[in-house]
Amino acid sequence: MTLKKNNPVDKVFYFALNYLRYILVITQIVVIVVFFIRFKTDQEIVDLTEVIDQKKEIVEISQPLIKEANQTELKLTQINNIILKQQNFIQGIDYVTSIFPEEIFLKKYGFDNKGQTSLEGYSLQPNIIRKFYQKLKQDGKYKKVTLEYVKKVDLKYEFIINLS
Repeated sequence: MTLKKNNPVDKVFYFALNYLRYILVITQIVVIVVFFIRFKTDQEIVDLTEVIDQKKEIVEISQPLIKEANQTELKLTQINNIILKQQNFIQGIDYVTSIFPEEIFLKKYGFDNKGQTSLEGYSLQPNIIRKFYQKLKQDGKYKKVTLEYVKKVDLKYEFIINLS
């Protein structure tokens, strides 16, 4: 048997036949895996853009409904405020008429938007006005009770009481 000397060309050829094919197969597997990952990622991007487009359409469609709901809520708030003011007015009238003395004559009963109530009247006796004023203060139904003025006109005493 003769021993052959391996020259460099034979070594390269031997390497190419034995090991390079494994490297090529591994490289092809990596390329295929990367291709599938890229395909999957692209499909996820397409799906997400479709979902975003759908949600944008939902938002655009629901905008008029949201505006209408806000307007309805504003109207309901205004209605509740009006009803509350009316209830306060009625309660105020009920309270004042329940403690109102027979000796006092009421000329004017006013109520403004700020919750201020004004009683304008007269009596023949000033102490009745004073008792009525003190009763309003003592009961504490109003935060502020002020006697604006009392003046004598002819035989009667005219007054204005402000309640808030």
